[in-house]
Amino acid sequence: MYQLYDYVTSGNGYKVALLLHQCHKPFRYIETDILAGASRTPEFLELNPNGKIPVLVTPEGHVLSESNAILLYLAEGTPLLPDDPLLRFEVHRWLFWEQYSHEPFIATSRFWLHLPNAEEFADKLAARRPGGLKALELMERHLDGRTFLVGDRYTVADISLYAYTHKAHEANFSLENYPAIRAWLDRVAAQPDHLTIENKMNA
Repeated sequence: MYQLYDYVTSGNGYKVALLLHQCHKPFRYIETDILAGASRTPEFLELNPNGKIPVLVTPEGHVLSESNAILLYLAEGTPLLPDDPLLRFEVHRWLFWEQYSHEPFIATSRFWLHLPNAEEFADKLAARRPGGLKALELMERHLDGRTFLVGDRYTVADISLYAYTHKAHEANFSLENYPAIRAWLDRVAAQPDHLTIENKMNA
């Protein structure tokens, strides 16, 4: 059985849990409280020297880290990762974009806002806001007239971007003016075997 080391509110860990669930791969959820230093223990650092979650241990004992790389590993040979080289490139492009141009602004803002000392991050939150708005505007333009991000087909690109976009309001990014994004979120949530972030521990 797969073992998923993750923090309860993490969208990056949620991506992996959602894909495992939709691919019908049973897994054991191992809660890793990063705020309490659980990802910095010698035991965890043996799994991932980078000291970050999520970490996925496969049934064969392989240790995988970096959420989007894990998605690509798990999706190999499934309809969630296209065979066509150009479509596969598009999936990779969105995964790289998510980590560089989306996650650092929306996910990081959400994380800071849920810390007990959130008020100390006011200046940093303000500095991240333009990047988050730019990311949402780009997604809105791309999704206008499209069903999904790549080739009008549900792929790991959608899983990756869904994780933090559907929680953008928790980062103080309203989606009221982004109808194409909202419609896309509904389509992703309607996919078979969808799993909510709140239920990822009990999948």
